[in-house]
Amino acid sequence: MIMRERLAKLASNILNPFLVSVVVIVVLAFQTASSTADAVKWVLIAIALSVLPVFIAVIYLVHRKRMDGFFANPREQRNDVYILASVLGAIGCGILWYVKAPELLTVSFTAGLISIVIFMAINRFWKISLHTAFTAASVAVLIIVYGATAAWTCVFLPLVGWARIELKQHSFTQVIVGGLLAVTIVSGVFWGFGLVG
Repeated sequence: MIMRERLAKLASNILNPFLVSVVVIVVLAFQTASSTADAVKWVLIAIALSVLPVFIAVIYLVHRKRMDGFFANPREQRNDVYILASVLGAIGCGILWYVKAPELLTVSFTAGLISIVIFMAINRFWKISLHTAFTAASVAVLIIVYGATAAWTCVFLPLVGWARIELKQHSFTQVIVGGLLAVTIVSGVFWGFGLVG
């Protein structure tokens, strides 16, 4: 394996949708919670409602040979994961709004749900980069919350985009569309809730 491929795999594995989601959940929970205990509570609830069940489902699908791998699979193999993520996202959003979770978490979950539904529809005929989409959405959220001090996180966008192209998992267009679409959705949802501008 050549060095470029190793670096691409490393970047792709570190900047995967599951890990990126966990990092953003932790950051937002600690940003908005009234105490450390409260933040930990919201982190555990949010992960249990979103990342963990989808992660377990992907492990199951890979084990049952219904998916080629965690992050390397044909477009058609993503359908079950999208359906599960959409259902869990709707349930998670409902629960977070009902129990009055911190606004940044609930709005982020809402943006995530809308994104997953749109990505699921697109996946019926085309494959976009979820790695780039999740990274771009996360960068957008962090910049909305922290302003210019979070601008440095933009460095992850070309890195993850390059990695997915280098590994031949996506085309340049699929990477760009995934990132732009995610940023547009996040910005629109946060604007709709009065958290932007």
